[in-house]
Amino acid sequence: MKRLFSTPLFFVVSAAVLIIAACATNPYTGKSTMALVDSDNLLASSFTQYKQFLDENTIITGTADAAMVSRVGNRIRLAAEKWAASVGQSSYLQKYQWEYNLVRSAEINAWCMPGGKIVVYTGILPVTKDEAGLAVVLGHEVAHALLNHGQQRVSAGVLQELGAVGLSIFTGNQSQEAQALAMTVYGAGSTIFGTLPFSRSHESEADRIGLYLLAITGYDPNMSINFWERMAALGNSGTPQFLSTHPSDAERISNLRSWIPEAKEKAAQIGVIQ
Repeated sequence: MKRLFSTPLFFVVSAAVLIIAACATNPYTGKSTMALVDSDNLLASSFTQYKQFLDENTIITGTADAAMVSRVGNRIRLAAEKWAASVGQSSYLQKYQWEYNLVRSAEINAWCMPGGKIVVYTGILPVTKDEAGLAVVLGHEVAHALLNHGQQRVSAGVLQELGAVGLSIFTGNQSQEAQALAMTVYGAGSTIFGTLPFSRSHESEADRIGLYLLAITGYDPNMSINFWERMAALGNSGTPQFLSTHPSDAERISNLRSWIPEAKEKAAQIGVIQ
């Protein structure tokens, strides 16, 4: 008789127990999310990588643009803290170490690492145009951090690897060619039907929560439409949406329009930063 721990059934049960146990509730959405990696380790790694990035790039200081990045970033931070406090979850941000830096780069981009480590590239400023436009970008990027999307992406990677291990167990008695084909199909399928939709859902979720943060900071959430219309005018790679990590510009703008009343209502409930 086979021992239980060597059977596929044991693997499935063990994986299910692990996934159910490793979940956390996010105070900004109220949803339960995957947390298969330790938060403290993730933050420590994030802070180390952020410092290394700053050491290897040119930080802009002492300019009006640098001051604007800091000013808008702090307003977004205050909005995040005010929101967390409104649901009795101020401790959620206790280990965040907020930092905002403007970095010289022609790339049209900005990002926020887990724990509140923010970078804005100079290349995006002509597109943001003003404080409100920058607040749209920072609200979105900070939302990624608040929603623990980094932790979820790493967890999804662990889950994908776990699936590969499970597949190798289930196909272990087949030929090497059959096993290789199964792994190829699994890799493509888990990416197209798993990883990419997962990433697109994160982008939409960050758009929505970022829009709420924007309203709480006191900026007009309608400015999000203006910003994304400017982004859309720049063009894109033409990658089909189902093969992309981001929603299409048209879908993004449509979603934002529908969420603006909700964002204003959330700001009225929580209170606007003065």
